[in-house]
Amino acid sequence: QVQLVESGGGSVQAGGSLRLSCTASEYIPRRYYMGWFRQDPGKEREGVAVIYTIGGRTYYADSVKGRFTISQDNAKNTQYLQMNSLKPEDTAMYYCAGAITPIAPDMIFAQSEYTYWGQGTQVTVSS
Repeated sequence: QVQLVESGGGSVQAGGSLRLSCTASEYIPRRYYMGWFRQDPGKEREGVAVIYTIGGRTYYADSVKGRFTISQDNAKNTQYLQMNSLKPEDTAMYYCAGAITPIAPDMIFAQSEYTYWGQGTQVTVSS
């Protein structure tokens, strides 16, 4: 059973930066997309950033464009989320996810498209 393990969360003041990492316990065959989602208590989980692992194309939620960058190191089975200019509204539990089937562009942030999920890492941004 493949496991995704996130790390790098923490507490930071507004305007600060954090880098999240997500490492898979083993190579995932047909690993089409890897993404980051987040969820604040009382709110629905939302997609933040996704990377197409084969071509490197990236997708971002409007709320994080220009501030967050998703990247990957395939040799290490790891993807990253660099988060800059953090805002209090970025506070949430951040989850790593992996999809093993192609995804239509309008479904790129649909949770149902992702097979593998990590346990999450907490990010707290204070004002």
